[in-house]
Amino acid sequence: MRWPWSSSSIERDQDTSVAPNDIVPIATDWSHYRDPRNVVPVVVLTGSAFVVSAFYRSYLKRIPQAINIGSNFWRKRSLFGQVTSVGDGDNFRLFHTPGGRLAGWGLLPWRRVPETAKELKDKTVHIRLAGVDAPEMAHFGNPAQPFSKEALDFLMSYILHRRVRAYVYKRDQYDRAVATVYVRRWLLRRDVGLQMLKKGLATVYEAKSGSEFGSLEEKYRKTETWARLKRKGLWGGRKSNYESPREYKARIGKSTH
Repeated sequence: MRWPWSSSSIERDQDTSVAPNDIVPIATDWSHYRDPRNVVPVVVLTGSAFVVSAFYRSYLKRIPQAINIGSNFWRKRSLFGQVTSVGDGDNFRLFHTPGGRLAGWGLLPWRRVPETAKELKDKTVHIRLAGVDAPEMAHFGNPAQPFSKEALDFLMSYILHRRVRAYVYKRDQYDRAVATVYVRRWLLRRDVGLQMLKKGLATVYEAKSGSEFGSLEEKYRKTETWARLKRKGLWGGRKSNYESPREYKARIGKSTH
């Protein structure tokens, strides 16, 4: 009987081993990697992934606040979303919903607009209507201007909880996106700032510098003139009692210094 560890067994194992110098290198067959049937699908898949990623970043990625709007966005692109709150007669907050219903917003459970202040914190773009100035509300102990409440009430009834499109021009000193805003009313697209001017609930924005109108300044000024002639809203009182929002802010600013 032979034991597994006997000398003859060891010798047999040693005889069947291969010496290092006897190993023959195997050449790599690169033809597999050059075969179009293998290369083309990889190239197509990689290119498709890149295109999808670029499309998502450009058109479907949500912008939470005005400070997150890139420099390539201003004056070239628009924000589509739902108005979550209105601050006064010329500014509001927008929850950006890129792609709208086509991207599932309002239809899919994970694509819903938050409702509570806690959920909306740091997730809305503060919008300032371009080219118009509404009467000032009471704040910091200062009295409200005439028609400030009417301007606020109109803007709330016109856009609150509605979907709007904002063509953004720049970010102002209060980190608001200055924009011309449109809303669908009775299937028609309405310029929100223009409607404020028609109602006599805002004036054309006047400033020494930094005014933004897009290409609408002439149209806005003609609309303001029409509202003034028709004595709409804040134009309905005595001229001697009239004070524009700009004049009001200048007077209040002087009184606090």
